[in-house]
Amino acid sequence: PSPRRLVKPLLFAVGFTGSAFGSAAIWQYESLKSRVQTYFEEARADWLDKIRPQKRGDFRKQVNSWWNNLTEGQRTVTGIIAANVFVFCLWRLPGMRRIMFTYFTSDPSSRALCSPMLLSTFSHFSLFHMAANMYVLWSFSSSIVSLLGCEQFIAVYLSAGVISTFVSYVAKMATGRFEPSLGASGAIMTVLAAVCTKMPEAKLAIIFLPMFTFTAGNALKAIIAFDTAGLALGWRLFDHAAHLGGALFGMWYVTYGHELIWKNREPLVKAWHEMRTKNTGKGGG
Repeated sequence: PSPRRLVKPLLFAVGFTGSAFGSAAIWQYESLKSRVQTYFEEARADWLDKIRPQKRGDFRKQVNSWWNNLTEGQRTVTGIIAANVFVFCLWRLPGMRRIMFTYFTSDPSSRALCSPMLLSTFSHFSLFHMAANMYVLWSFSSSIVSLLGCEQFIAVYLSAGVISTFVSYVAKMATGRFEPSLGASGAIMTVLAAVCTKMPEAKLAIIFLPMFTFTAGNALKAIIAFDTAGLALGWRLFDHAAHLGGALFGMWYVTYGHELIWKNREPLVKAWHEMRTKNTGKGGG
């Protein structure tokens, strides 16, 4: 394939990232507005729930209790995990195989270039691969959402999936090794790198070896060194380029990107507010 095939994915990555952060800024505005409007209604509902006789064995209340006991980060990533499980189930359907290979795996030599950059981020063929990725995402969910907030995290996560896939495209074009890739590893590397960069002294451990602990900063250095070696030596066990792309994006974002992108969202939010207020006035609301 010609290197010119990278132009369209590059434009898609830039456009999608801008749209993701713009949508997240508007989402945050609407969310805050909704919380203010519904505060007293929720307080009244909680009061009525306390005085109303409780039903024993009510499955819905048990689910609500479980949900309310989760952290904001865990509630945020639940939807991402559900999407990954759903796509994993689609891989099990023989009639879906052609569609899955076309749109849920990323390869710069494929006829579909842009949509797989996002869709492959939610795609796993191996149960172990999916379980490992989702475990890491769940483990770091509370820290990353506390750091960025729900809306900003979603924008970063989705953008990371697209950006890490684009880096994978570049590496495959440069080395001439064209093979399909899939998995959330690139986006999850962004989450891991962002948390480790902001909290380098935090203690981490491996799930199967909890007695061995190490700092987050050292873990990040080891992961980057491993993927750099894998990319340089041509290892094919993982998509090392996507891992590196995700890690570098996470480090850059919490160091510079947050200031450059998220903290400059005010003009967009202000324009959205004025447009929304103007439309509401015309409607007589």
